[in-house]
Amino acid sequence: MQEGDFTEIRAELMRRIVAIESRRGTGGIAREVDAIRRIAHRNGMLPAVTLAHLLESALARGEHGTLVQDWLAMLGEAVHSERQDDATSDAFAAACQVRFA
Repeated sequence: MQEGDFTEIRAELMRRIVAIESRRGTGGIAREVDAIRRIAHRNGMLPAVTLAHLLESALARGEHGTLVQDWLAMLGEAVHSERQDDATSDAFAAACQVRFA
């Protein structure tokens, strides 16, 4: 994938994350997070895929409000991560376990 394409994909994912912040109700949020996860997966963005899965699980547990905003911030960090490998994905997952425990 060319750098310009990757930049466009990151920008699209960030637009979607910002749009989620204004939504109410977990159903709409869950659908949008699923779309983000699918786009990230297609483009090999493993940390974003992992964070999207974790956020989907948090929504399923009934988390909402400020906690979801914190998850979205972490998802944004994963999207912008320079490294998109398994180790980075694992590091983001571990950070979430500590931050959201």
